[in-house]
Amino acid sequence: MSSDTPPTDLWLEQSRLDGMMLGAVTYGGFFILTVQAAAALIQRPRHGGKIADHRLALLVYVVVTFILGTIGFAANAKYTEMIWIDLRGALGGPVELIENEMTYPINVVAISCYFVMEWFMQALLLHRCCVIWNWARYVMIPMTTIYIAMITMSILVLIQSSAGVIWYTINIQLAYLCIEVGLSVIYTILVTNRLLFMRGLMRQVMQEHEYYSIYDTSILMVIESAVLYSVCAIIFIVSFALHSNVSNLCFLSISHVQGIAQLLIIIRVARGQAIKFELPTPVAAVSTDIAFSGIVSDAPEGV
Repeated sequence: MSSDTPPTDLWLEQSRLDGMMLGAVTYGGFFILTVQAAAALIQRPRHGGKIADHRLALLVYVVVTFILGTIGFAANAKYTEMIWIDLRGALGGPVELIENEMTYPINVVAISCYFVMEWFMQALLLHRCCVIWNWARYVMIPMTTIYIAMITMSILVLIQSSAGVIWYTINIQLAYLCIEVGLSVIYTILVTNRLLFMRGLMRQVMQEHEYYSIYDTSILMVIESAVLYSVCAIIFIVSFALHSNVSNLCFLSISHVQGIAQLLIIIRVARGQAIKFELPTPVAAVSTDIAFSGIVSDAPEGV
């Protein structure tokens, strides 16, 4: 690279390359957890629980999101190769290729795969929330509306991207990101509130802490997964809004991070690692039968 290259251009190239490396690391974690999740769903739970009829649906979810994530990652990896190897002699060099990446169909394919992957992941959150709230309309209708709005925004982004618009000038993309993160945050609040309420009911009936501490475990699982994704997403949203190259560091990893957060919960629930006890006698006053992520037990194993 010539010595007269502006520092801003160097930072753009560095952030794009570093973002691809981070994307490779997160994809590696996503791949490993996908294998573990599939294996855990096939096997019976260690604590004698029964895998519910949703097992097949969860396996389909794991496989489909992995395929979509793999195609998206492969497309990004190929375009990274194109930037510095295949098209290195193009007019404007790597900077031009990075700024106008949407003029190349391979990047539209990558974005499309990640968007559809997000639809599946958010659909799983929506289903969990509705199940925990017993399909209450005052919860189901607003959450479904937000989910539909997210899909609509992503389709509009894809339409503009297909026209070769510069990525960081697509204002609808910012609205899409905010809705997506908002859906995850609202889900976390609703589920946590519901579990705290049920924990209070259990505490009134069973005085021993061990009997209702399972709800604490479930709440921690929900919050941990939400924080893992939300921190990465917020950094990306702020940097995207400011047109900062920092967004390149998160852009190629954010979908993998969300996938990892989902898989961590599925693995723990499928393996029954959240189960610490079994109720010695049935409790008539409080019903604690909840299906979380397709696993059925006498107490919540996870969300």
